[in-house]
This record gives sequence, C-alpha cells and structure tokens, in this order.
Amino acid sequence: MSPPSFALRTGARLLPLLALLQACSALPPLADQDFSSFVVLGENGAAVARVLIAASSCPAITIDRHTGVMQLRAAAGTLAQRPTASRPEDAKPSVFPLLTCDSAIPSGSKSASVLGRQLALPRLEPTRIVVIGDTGCRLKKSGNAYQACNDARQYPFARIAASAASWKPDLVVHVGDFHYRENACPDGNAGCLGSSWGYGWDAWRDDFFTPAASLLQAAPWVMARGNHESCARAGQGYWRFIDPRPLQAGRDCIDAFDDQHGDYSPPYAVPLGQDAQLLVIDTSATRWQGFDEQNLQQKHSLNRYRADYQELEALSQRATYNIGINHHPVLAFDAVPNANGGITLRTGDAGLQQAWGQLNPLLLPPRIQLMLSGHVHLWEQLSFSSAHPSQLVAGFSGTQEDSAPLPASLPPGATPAPGAIVEHFSSWVGGFGYMTLERSGPDRWQVTVWNAQGELKNTCRVEGRKSQCALTQVQ
Repeated sequence: MSPPSFALRTGARLLPLLALLQACSALPPLADQDFSSFVVLGENGAAVARVLIAASSCPAITIDRHTGVMQLRAAAGTLAQRPTASRPEDAKPSVFPLLTCDSAIPSGSKSASVLGRQLALPRLEPTRIVVIGDTGCRLKKSGNAYQACNDARQYPFARIAASAASWKPDLVVHVGDFHYRENACPDGNAGCLGSSWGYGWDAWRDDFFTPAASLLQAAPWVMARGNHESCARAGQGYWRFIDPRPLQAGRDCIDAFDDQHGDYSPPYAVPLGQDAQLLVIDTSATRWQGFDEQNLQQKHSLNRYRADYQELEALSQRATYNIGINHHPVLAFDAVPNANGGITLRTGDAGLQQAWGQLNPLLLPPRIQLMLSGHVHLWEQLSFSSAHPSQLVAGFSGTQEDSAPLPASLPPGATPAPGAIVEHFSSWVGGFGYMTLERSGPDRWQVTVWNAQGELKNTCRVEGRKSQCALTQVQ
C-alpha cells in the first residue's frame, strides 16, 4: 500500500493563501524540541515526509515549488494505560501532545521543505550508508539497569549522530531499538536524575528525536523495528512516528487485544540501484530462546515468521544482491557471564532460526548475501565458509553496553547457527559508535567502524556473501 499523498496544486504559481496562513500559524521556533521533520523510506523505496509538531493542524509542505497541506497521520492525545513489559505501578498512560503528519514525496523530486526546513531526499543509487542501532538510554527497573542519561560519555548518542551526519551519508539505516526509557530513575541517582520515562512523546523525544536531530536532517532513513518497539513496550510511538506505512486502527498497539496484529508487519524492499536492494524485516516479537509450539500465541508468532520467509524469498527475486535489515541477528554471537567467572557464548536468535530453518537449513533466502542487525550491544562481523550470508551487528550506538565482551577468537567449532561454519570473525568491545558502508561495485562494500568521536576503529570489505576485516578485535 502506498503512503498517503498531499493535496498538491500543480498549476499554482503562488503559495495558496490557506497554506500560507496555516504555515504561519503552525510555525514553531526551529529550536523548539516539539518539532521534528525527516524522510523515511518504505515499500519499494517510496519516500514519506514526516513531521511531528505541536500545532493545531498539519503544516504545508513545498515539493519542487508546489505547495500542499500534509495529511494527519495521528492526532494528539493521551492513551489509556495498557499492559506493558513493566508492572502496572511502574508504567503510566502515554501522552502524545504532538500531531504526526505525512506526505508522499513523488519519485524524482528535487527539493522538499516544511516550515522553511529542507528535507533530505533519496538518491537513486546511494553509495554512502550510515548504520546505527540500539540508540536509547536504558532505564529499566527490572535488573536495576539505570544508564547515566545525563552523562554524554556514558550516553553518547547525540555525539554519534552528529559525527555520522558530518560523514554526509546518502542514507541512514537504523537496525532497531530506538526507545529504552521505560521506568523512572530512582531517587538519588544523579546519572539519570530528571530523565523522562514511559512510552509517551517526552521519552521518545529525549531518547531519539532530540539526539538524532542532525542525522535526521542529513539523509533519508530506513528504520527496522526492534523488540523495544513491540506493543508491550514502545509500540504506540513506533507506529505513530517511525513506520513508513499508513497507520491502521487495530495495528497501532493501543488495545492489547490487537497485539496479534500490531506486533507484526510484512517485510518490504528498498531499491539501492545497481541491481541491489534492502529487505526490511520486522522481528519485534521473536523469542531468542525459541517458540513453544504448544503455546497458541507463540505458535501464532512462529507461523507469522514462516510467512515472512516466503515473502522475503519473493522480494529477493527482484534484485541480484540483497541486504537484509532486521533487529535480531540470526548469525551472530553474544556473551553472558557464567558461574565459573568466564563467559558463555549465546548463538543467533533461536526463534527466527526455528521459523526459517524449517523452510531452509541456510535460514535465509539464497539471494540474501548480507545481514545488518542490532540487539547485541556491540559491533560484530561474521563470514562463513558455508553458504550463509555475512552478518554485521551494529547495536553499539548509545544503549548501555553488554556486561560481557566477546572473546578475541572463537572456541574451535563455535557456530551461531546449525551448519554455519565461521570463516572470519571480528568484534569491537568496550566502545560506542557507528558503522558506514561505501559501495564500490554492485556487490562490493567497504565497511568502516567509527567510535563516538568519529575516529576510525576498524575496516572491512564485503564481496558478495563474504566479508573480512582488518582487525579481529578492537579493544
């Protein structure tokens, strides 16, 4: 389904009086934190201009000197408290005082602006791509996990976004988990004192839209959904603010009864030119420990991901080279401390392996040569001598780092999935940052890993489904 179009007067030479009056009445100061504008790419690469604004009506948008009024996607309001991942006493209703407004940007458009602010439009063949993931500041009562959101060294997402924007990308890919401010900061904790929390606009603003502002203006975005954007968490904001497709009642995470619809959405393709494309996959409701087929809800999830595989297979036939974008890595490791004082390696997401492995022992359609994911709070690269795609993990862009680092080398025979034989492995432990991809051919990419200050930490090359990095581990 294509995104809604704006009311365009193609023959108009002058700004319509109605649009002019509306723009003037809605115009906020550009420094106002309750205003955000960006471009998100959806199905078949369709570009959608999105504006979040504290105003009584949606503003005007000007595309190639033609002006029309943006369409309302979601009205301002307070949503009744629903069951969440937190206890009821640690949650609250979600307040959304802003309008969310949309306009489709026709393919081939040369310029677009809202309230005098230029929007970054897509390129037919983007060659410079920024990849970030897991960007929010963790405030979670369960596990007593309270990140120092007030300390830019311990929560450096704003610095990372600014550095990535200065690289001048053609496209930004976010591999999921935008929102982490779930519960209130405890009294006496100076690191997060005064932090917004919950699933309303204030937490979304402070976790994503304010720190990401410079990067939102730098390039169009492709946004994958993480488990922190599931309906039991920040799903309401995800559907209002992030997803490129039209907002549908019953798939908006407002009523928990509808979560069987709101927690899922079909994959879609974003063309990159040169016979290549991105395949964006919503894996927000997977279970890393696997699905119990005797549980009706879990069986429903399993069947949804099986259906996703079939759609991925069909979408992948549209291009020779495919890069999968999802939150939960299928072909990567993470590490957890064990009782012996060492670490235990955990393998790729068992729920997705279960769903997709029943259809293909290689887990992913043969035309997918590279996977970009997050979820594990570090940077990681794997390539295989078996016919699996390379896996890159970029879950290191702001969220509190994992408690245990990956080893510098893997134990003999270690595998992230059944039958996956690791040929090359690299990781970066103990640092925040972002990743960039520069295309040097239809199926060739230069990968660079940067720290929060924009300093180069590692380089890799991708050729087809193979990848290899200069360093095996960055400390």
